[in-house]
Amino acid sequence: MKFFIDTANLNDIREAAELGILDGVTTNPSLMAKEGISGQSNIEKHYKAICEIVPGDVSAEVIATDFKGMVEEGKRLAELADNIVVKVPMIKEGVKAISHFTEIGIPTNCTLVFSAAQAILAAKAGATYVSPFIGRIDDTNWDGMKLIKHIAEIYAIQGYETEILAASIRSSRQISDAARNGADVVTCPLSSIMGMFNHPLTDIGLEKFLADYRKLNG
Repeated sequence: MKFFIDTANLNDIREAAELGILDGVTTNPSLMAKEGISGQSNIEKHYKAICEIVPGDVSAEVIATDFKGMVEEGKRLAELADNIVVKVPMIKEGVKAISHFTEIGIPTNCTLVFSAAQAILAAKAGATYVSPFIGRIDDTNWDGMKLIKHIAEIYAIQGYETEILAASIRSSRQISDAARNGADVVTCPLSSIMGMFNHPLTDIGLEKFLADYRKLNG
């Protein structure tokens, strides 16, 4: 399973990259705003900065919601760097845009997916990634991981090549659960990845090793 980091913070991206396990980045207008980045030119410069840190795919989201606007914006974003993936919302005009991008060889990430039916539409349109929002689904008292499993089963049966990108991840446990249920990619904050290191028995074992060493070596 690939690890993407969901942020626009360059320091977090660098720290994740230094771990040697980072495969890509996803971001969106809300994450850009959180970093105080506004204005089209500044946003595009920031995408370029991210792409210089991360050799893997970097999802850059369109703001337009009409077909023509999404296509124009997506083409402009794709020209920023070779590893840009155009992020498009799961709406009627978005599926049309994904189909167009597929035809001209621009990779896409279909975002805001909340059902298996929507995931089928994204795959049929040729999306590179489909992004089910696990945390937001859980907020509705449904099971986001079941959706990952259902999509994975459908894609396997139908032979769809679209990768399942588990998004809206809020804990370290959800990362391993997503992997177990068939996600190809997980995108999450740096804190969720760092939390995977934590286990009390690891801390106890390390302290014992160090204590034994100190006894023998002073």
